[in-house]
Amino acid sequence: MNGVIMLMLIALIGLGVPVAISLALAAIIGIELFTTLPLILVAQRMFTGIDSFPLMAVPLFIFAGNLMAAGGISRRLVEFARALVGGVQGGLAASCVVTCMIFAAVSGSSVATTFAIGAILIPAMVQNGYPKPTAAAVQASSAELGVLIPPSIPLILYGVATDTSIGQLFIAGFGPGLLVAGALIAFLLVYCRVKGYGNEDGSQRVPLGPAAFSATAALIMPIVVVGGIYAGVFTPTEASGIAVFYALVVGTFVYRELTIAKLMGVLRETAIATAVVMLIIAAASLFSFLLSRTGLPALATDWVTATFTSKFTFLLAVNVFLFLVGMFIETAAAILVLAPILVPIAIAFGVDPVHFGLIMVINLAMGMITPPVGVNLFAACTVARLPIERIVPALLPFFAVIVCCVLLVTYVPWISLGLRDLLY
Repeated sequence: MNGVIMLMLIALIGLGVPVAISLALAAIIGIELFTTLPLILVAQRMFTGIDSFPLMAVPLFIFAGNLMAAGGISRRLVEFARALVGGVQGGLAASCVVTCMIFAAVSGSSVATTFAIGAILIPAMVQNGYPKPTAAAVQASSAELGVLIPPSIPLILYGVATDTSIGQLFIAGFGPGLLVAGALIAFLLVYCRVKGYGNEDGSQRVPLGPAAFSATAALIMPIVVVGGIYAGVFTPTEASGIAVFYALVVGTFVYRELTIAKLMGVLRETAIATAVVMLIIAAASLFSFLLSRTGLPALATDWVTATFTSKFTFLLAVNVFLFLVGMFIETAAAILVLAPILVPIAIAFGVDPVHFGLIMVINLAMGMITPPVGVNLFAACTVARLPIERIVPALLPFFAVIVCCVLLVTYVPWISLGLRDLLY
């Protein structure tokens, strides 16, 4: 039964059926053919899957990210990042990483980061002599920080799916996020010097003082949101509401760029993005329920513990498996289906569930910049107006840097757990 259900899911995805529909159809066929459960259970389980208070943070963080882009906050963050690191050769590309890191500290979404920051920085890099494929590749790989730097939507989904503390996951996300950001910045500064890119990066740079003053309200936003969570002032879910309120006030009354017309567009984009994510979550919840009824998690645990004799080989196999899954399945669906199966196995091998959450998210995040389902890659292609085949070769060096970071996060638990253990 398990094999048939999984084959149906793979076949549907292979035929190009959307992931949410594939998950729901495979589950419905499995319930009808292999169980005596009534089909009314489909609606009940899908509703139960999204009837969760922590999941309210998902649409609100998406809304906050869209408000930041429309209200001038993201543009001022770009100017501040350019003033901070843009004065050296390759500094404009490095400022892309810095801006994505700051923007991710509020939006929690890598796709929102790609569109909001890429629309500003990809044309700026091209104007300063960077090849357009390289500029798009820098943006796509930098936007991966959107799922690592807290608050992170995939980390929220992992916490909900595995009953792991979202607060601890957020704290653990800082180490891997800063590692990836630092590695990309260091690589870009060397890479641009070798390739001869960015010789004029400092020509249009705003002085640091005026840039910091202009971006003060924008820079306070992540401090309020993230600082409030760790100070215990509000929960991560409540923080998403604070982020929306702050972005509305700053965009409307401080920067005065958020108009009624823009707000209508933001609401429409947020509604579409939320509907897509929530449909995936509901369908994945139904599919996970069916798999748990068949006993697949216990069977998978027994097989893995019998096949892999050490934590080292288990984690290596998980890395390869999750990378391949991330290439073909959307991150939210992969987390909601696989996390309940893999976490008990990881615990059996002595892996902390918070550490494993970061391993899982950073591996699946690589799928966001690899075809055929790389959402960041396609978003960068859309912004840069380039076909995917032109961006992929330029992306390979940055992909190699991220792979090295993944291995460090996997085998050096302190990167993820050091700050968590210090605070808890």
